[in-house]
Amino acid sequence: MDSNANDPLKQKFRPDIDAQLQREIDDALGDLSVEDLYEQADHSGAAPAAAEPGMRRGKIIAVDKDQAFVDLGGKSQGIIPLQQFESEPQVGQVMDFVVDRYDAREGLLLLNIKGAKATNVNWQTLEIGQIVDAVVTGHNKGGLELEVKGMRAFMPAGQVELFHVPEFAQYVGQRISAEVAQFDRESKNLILSRRNILEREKESAKKKLLEELAEGQTRRGTVRSVMDYGAFVDLGGVDGLLHVSEMSFRRVKDPREVVKEGDIVEVKITKLDKESGKLSLSLKQAKADPWSSVGDHYAVGSTLTGRVTRLEAFGAFIEVEEGIEGLLPISEMSWQRIKHPSDMLKEGDTLKLVVLSVDPANRRMSFSLKQAGADPWASVAERYATEMIVTGQVTRVADFGAFVQLEPGIEGLVHISELSTQRVRATSDVVKEAQEVRVSILEVDKANRRISLSIKRAAESPAVLQAAPSSAPPAAKKKRPELRGGLEFDMKKNK
Repeated sequence: MDSNANDPLKQKFRPDIDAQLQREIDDALGDLSVEDLYEQADHSGAAPAAAEPGMRRGKIIAVDKDQAFVDLGGKSQGIIPLQQFESEPQVGQVMDFVVDRYDAREGLLLLNIKGAKATNVNWQTLEIGQIVDAVVTGHNKGGLELEVKGMRAFMPAGQVELFHVPEFAQYVGQRISAEVAQFDRESKNLILSRRNILEREKESAKKKLLEELAEGQTRRGTVRSVMDYGAFVDLGGVDGLLHVSEMSFRRVKDPREVVKEGDIVEVKITKLDKESGKLSLSLKQAKADPWSSVGDHYAVGSTLTGRVTRLEAFGAFIEVEEGIEGLLPISEMSWQRIKHPSDMLKEGDTLKLVVLSVDPANRRMSFSLKQAGADPWASVAERYATEMIVTGQVTRVADFGAFVQLEPGIEGLVHISELSTQRVRATSDVVKEAQEVRVSILEVDKANRRISLSIKRAAESPAVLQAAPSSAPPAAKKKRPELRGGLEFDMKKNK
């Protein structure tokens, strides 16, 4: 049996060579393969040995419009298509090549660059890791059906992209580059991977991009995924973490309130570790700081509208614009005493407020809700007079007495000595919170916003004067104008 019949290198790729020339080539090679021929060749003056086994180092000696000519040392020369080079090769350039086959007609070796797309592919020349051109001919649930130089191939779903692909119809008819992942010549099975190529391209782009990136730069990126703690943004080959705290100048509970997958965002690089490739990004720092001009927009004493964002025991946080948040103290919520902000407010409420203070340097503002409305103490003397008998509600009980609300925003004190005609050991022995009581007005101090009251004097005396609703002066005062004069006379006499 002819030994050449078992040597694929001696029987393929030469259908156009006539029988006589074929015999001459066979006689010249004998039982040697192309690799054996290289070992016996004269390497005097040859280029240095290749860096990797199975590769040949050569020098480019000429370049035309379609291919480059390579001197491999001795009498060995080869050609390689220009399409395998990322950039046009230069005469004199030395590099490593992979021998594809020997072209007996031309007397040249056909070369490839490792990792480059093979131009002549069949079942005999396939190699794991070889890059080939493939056309997508169909698809199924498992992946893509392809054709490579007449050979049927398959690409599993997980090898199509770097990410999950829900629908494959978009790929049908496309020509794509793929890597030979697995093959079986006998059963004609060929498995390809595009993901491997994309991963190498991404890694190459990542390395190049990392050299260009620097802290403080502002870059445009695409939101790839959103988590509870933030989002990952692709800057073009390098992913960075955009933490939830860096998404907005305002408080953000859920990152999905700000960004979603696929969004194009401008971010600032706040931290960069080139060795690990880790990036920290900020969306808010890529924008102008709203606090830098807050003093121009909000003046002390001006009114504005804000939204309640958070309630605390000491007050409520109010957002007046994105990134500008201030405090509404509990003492400034109402003219009357309240125990907790939740007694009158809830998150999301919109309020009309008065600006109390502005401190851009410390990023603080404070507001007043009660001052945005009428002050009930401004006209308190028109509604309440000394010795007037009124009805109120106990709001707070203390060791020294009880506080009684006469109307919203107007509260007076019944000292423990004015609770009863009997000796009182504890205020709670006489009154309880929320209890309705009749009191006599002892004194109205508008300047200090105080009213002194007495329960025992109201009990000792019949109703001399009953207060009318807070919206208008008491009607009794109009019916008995002489009484006020008498009260004023008595007060002067007492002085």
